[in-house]
Amino acid sequence: MAEHGIELKGSNFTLSVVHMADGDIQQVKRQLEEKIALAPAFFRAAPLVINIEKLSQTPDFTALADALKALDLVPVGITGAKDDATRNAARAAGLAVVSTGKIPTQQDAPAAPAATINQPGTKVHRGPVRSGQQVYAANGSLVILGSVSNGAEVIADESIHIYGQLRGRAVAGAKGSESARIYCQQLMAELISVAGHYQLSDGLQGDNWEQPVTISLAGEQLKFDRL
Repeated sequence: MAEHGIELKGSNFTLSVVHMADGDIQQVKRQLEEKIALAPAFFRAAPLVINIEKLSQTPDFTALADALKALDLVPVGITGAKDDATRNAARAAGLAVVSTGKIPTQQDAPAAPAATINQPGTKVHRGPVRSGQQVYAANGSLVILGSVSNGAEVIADESIHIYGQLRGRAVAGAKGSESARIYCQQLMAELISVAGHYQLSDGLQGDNWEQPVTISLAGEQLKFDRL
């Protein structure tokens, strides 16, 4: 029940996670700069969680948060902390300590290797795009002959065609092309974006959920049409 105009509820949000393989903050910053350059509109002011489970030593969380903010990212918290000292250091730097979990699905089962074929103006990826994988089509469109799993990401400077389920993230018009579109046979996405205008999973679960759709930009709003 709301009290004095405030109501607390649990909810789910899609956050990007950066996995640190070592404690070199400048290296992390350089790698993120390269990734942001692929889709600057999408990553602008994006909330970020830092996974430190592979680190053997506690990083300088204050310096790390400052490096992320310098890239116009919003560091929200950390995950993968192994001891209370690390968790306390993160909190002292103003970062939340969060936990993550993954429920295995049929799409996580082993499958035949995928192949990517480049054609003039179009990149064709044959096979599924698996969790943690990213496929990017620079200066053209992207065709996925398979499904996009949870935790996977497909990006194109123009349109994206997915001949399967879209469960992960799809970013079309990554460099601002307002004529870009997203086509998929089954919409179940964590996030979709066209020319920097995006919508998360919670906002997608309406009449078009689990349906074949095309997504385009109409003015400042995303437009959904059945295929």
